[in-house]
Amino acid sequence: MLTNDLDFRLEPRLIELYEEHKKRSAKIDWGYHEFLPWDKAQDFRRVPWDASQVTLPPSIVTAIETALLTEVNLPWFTSHLAQTFRGSLSIIKDFVHTWTAEEDQHSNLLETYLLITRSVDPSRLHELHKMTVENGWSPDFHTPFETMVYTSMQELATMVFYNNVSKEANKHDLDLGRLLRRLAKDETLHYAFYRDVIKFHLQLEPNYCYHLGHVIKNFQMPGAVMPDFEDRMAIIAKEANYGPLEYFDQVLDVIIDYWDIENLRPIAPEAEKARLDILKYHARMKRVKERFQRQQK
Repeated sequence: MLTNDLDFRLEPRLIELYEEHKKRSAKIDWGYHEFLPWDKAQDFRRVPWDASQVTLPPSIVTAIETALLTEVNLPWFTSHLAQTFRGSLSIIKDFVHTWTAEEDQHSNLLETYLLITRSVDPSRLHELHKMTVENGWSPDFHTPFETMVYTSMQELATMVFYNNVSKEANKHDLDLGRLLRRLAKDETLHYAFYRDVIKFHLQLEPNYCYHLGHVIKNFQMPGAVMPDFEDRMAIIAKEANYGPLEYFDQVLDVIIDYWDIENLRPIAPEAEKARLDILKYHARMKRVKERFQRQQK
């Protein structure tokens, strides 16, 4: 069995996951207006923006701006999910609708924060926002199982990013640290759903390993379509607490351990080869991380 669709036998368990998500989400329901420092707002027509008004370090501004330009890809991501799960399990489509409604506030919160605090040139931010959305985003995989794998990793990476950057942001603006942790809570719930869908499939049918490798070894955030993405990530890695080391320790290592890839035993030779390839990739990335750590000392 090397199918890359989701398994209908798991639908009852996925319904339970979805119901649990809704219960947990309802307990922390929020509106983005609750997390903004409205007392800092001024009319740009009466008080034009000037660089002297910026109070945050450039690295923190870059991190928040990068997060925003990732979140604005929601229309493209939602479109991809809708197309991918057409004809698949209906419970996944129900979750995607809920996920979209919850994610919809994220870019609004980040952009409004940047404007209220005058942390960016509003005209430049408008152009970056427009350019990023116009560029579009589409992954190079189009099957239900691979998409669930990708989304699991993307949600975990985003959660880690927000939590890590919030620690640096707290040193300069407690409001910013608080709103980033709020976003991380959403991502935590989303990650929990997607990762468990994958875990259930691997437990039921280890041959699904065949479809893991392509996503894990080629993972890239949807924000990669924004201008100067590589330069942005280099700054964030150096000064805002999220880079290759954090990705390995807090994303790649975590997900491979949670899905218990080392102990899965697929029957299909192609699936077993894929499993071993993932473990080799993980070991290679670990050596790279350790070498990088030694160079930093």
